[in-house]
Amino acid sequence: MTDRFRPSARMADIAPFHVMEVMGRAQAAAAAGRDIVHMEVGEPDFDTAEPIVEAAVRAQRAGHTHYTLALGMTALREAIAGFYLDRYGVRVEPRRVVVTPGASGALQLVLWALVDPGDEVLMADPGYPCNRNFVRLAGGLPVALPVGPHSNWQPTAAQIEAALTPRTRAVLLASPSNPTGAVIDRNELQTIASLLCQRGVALIADEIYHGLIYGPDSTSALSCDSEAIVVNSFSKYFGMTGWRLGWTVVPDALLRSVEKLAQNLFISPPTPAQHAALAAFEPVTLAILEQRRAAFRERRDVLLPGLRQIGFDIPATPQGAFYIYAGCQRFATDSFAFSLRLLAEAGVAATPGLDFGQHTASTHLRFAYTTSRERIEEAVQRLKDLLA
Repeated sequence: MTDRFRPSARMADIAPFHVMEVMGRAQAAAAAGRDIVHMEVGEPDFDTAEPIVEAAVRAQRAGHTHYTLALGMTALREAIAGFYLDRYGVRVEPRRVVVTPGASGALQLVLWALVDPGDEVLMADPGYPCNRNFVRLAGGLPVALPVGPHSNWQPTAAQIEAALTPRTRAVLLASPSNPTGAVIDRNELQTIASLLCQRGVALIADEIYHGLIYGPDSTSALSCDSEAIVVNSFSKYFGMTGWRLGWTVVPDALLRSVEKLAQNLFISPPTPAQHAALAAFEPVTLAILEQRRAAFRERRDVLLPGLRQIGFDIPATPQGAFYIYAGCQRFATDSFAFSLRLLAEAGVAATPGLDFGQHTASTHLRFAYTTSRERIEEAVQRLKDLLA
């Protein structure tokens, strides 16, 4: 490689996704005629609900295909604020709602507006890998907090307090989390929020799997800290992955900085997707989404005991999202090699833990129950035949 196209130094810390190798092999196997059960993809298998699609069609036929304001359509920002009041009993001023190109766009805006070079951002390990990389691209230092079943795969207030330094700028919590599906207890979240407020550290809450919770609904971080930075998405609960639309709620002190960044980076969120998203909050749409949540819970309740019976170590029941983070130490100590074995010998595709950090990464797999109950039962039987 010549210096002419030498990648920037920051790229050295950006790791590739190991699951892409699994996906590539799975697609090649399927193209060759093999039947593959896909449990590696973190995307709902349901198509976008029809009322949302119809709203997008109507909007485009009406000529709503031009730029909106950088922070998003006023009507959509008001609808999102109304959603917080209806679902969580939290009053959010619509001006604080920023509509973004996906939750990834929201996290980039927030971190670039908040983090200076050398600032530390604390987050759980295992956790969604892009969050670490977003911090790095902002010049910050992601600091891993190792978590496990003993704390329900979530950082505790005591753990966070012990990790705080003068350089700590923010703590990023994900509830429900990817890859574990773990939800932070309301009391623990309140304790964490109070601690960070006292220490002058920002709380960033990744809540993109809110709505996909299978017990009492989770508490938004805004219920514990009115100035928490909350990131959410239309991708998971609302089933709009390909529409690339998310949002963030930011404190007034950060709003102008986020707006300037949005103007420069994105111009505006996708207009057709914004008009579609207005229909996401309609009662007829929410009824469909609740039926799908029930289907996800049913799938979890099939996959979880199936994996446990085979011998996977899953001491903590996942309470949300659509993932099970399964210990495979009984069978292997190299999660990547083991995932390739499951694909080659059982036709089941899963994500190796190596994609989610370093702590316990080599002894865990993530299974996504984003396929039908029948296919999940088929996968469990194949794994049982191979491993049990």
